[in-house]
Amino acid sequence: MSSTDDGPARRPLVAILSGAGISTDSGIPDYRGPNGLWRRDPEAEKLVTYDTYMADPEIRRRSWRMRQESPAFRARPNAAHEAVARLERSGTPVRVITQNVDGLHQLAGLPARKVLELHGTAREVACTRCHARSSMARALERVAAGEPDPACLVCGGILKSATVMFGERLDPQVLGAALGVAKAAEVFFAVGTTLQVQPAASLAGVAVEHGARLVIVNAEPTPYDALAAELVREPIGTALPRLLAALA
Repeated sequence: MSSTDDGPARRPLVAILSGAGISTDSGIPDYRGPNGLWRRDPEAEKLVTYDTYMADPEIRRRSWRMRQESPAFRARPNAAHEAVARLERSGTPVRVITQNVDGLHQLAGLPARKVLELHGTAREVACTRCHARSSMARALERVAAGEPDPACLVCGGILKSATVMFGERLDPQVLGAALGVAKAAEVFFAVGTTLQVQPAASLAGVAVEHGARLVIVNAEPTPYDALAAELVREPIGTALPRLLAALA
């Protein structure tokens, strides 16, 4: 980093919008890709649809079994997550806005306060009645011990993953913070996301409108490609570390 008589040069705010593609190298399948979960098993969408989940005990039991089998809880951060954490440790201002619920950015060492989880987290459960939160690991221990649809230990209400299901609104505070980051960013990376799910996808456009340089790292074309200063089709696990190292 260069310096002048006025002191160290200011580093630009780097915002990273991450989607499912950043976690596939960690063994977590995406949802909408050619081999995505929704294409392989359209019925799986019911397990994460709020009204269906609340109304049907069998759907909830299937959902808990799906969580037991999910690779997300065994997954470890990959080279892309580690590159983001490394950039933050270098002193560069970094904020991550993620569509993922796997918590891998935090496991890689990025401070939780610098990660905005648009769709919540799969590492916690929330009561739909009293809103008490506790660990997913503890809930899954109860399932393994013979409770196929564990209830809230505080009030007896229905428990769900602390993720945003289909039919639920995004947390307006988290979304508002994400909009603020997009407006303030000088470099905005969209990584492993199709940029098709709103309102998350619109953040790329907001960033460009406010002067950010947009870099899209994704295997397939996106609706925002025409706005990008750089399009990268290389594998994320090699491309992102190289791109972020140039900013450190």
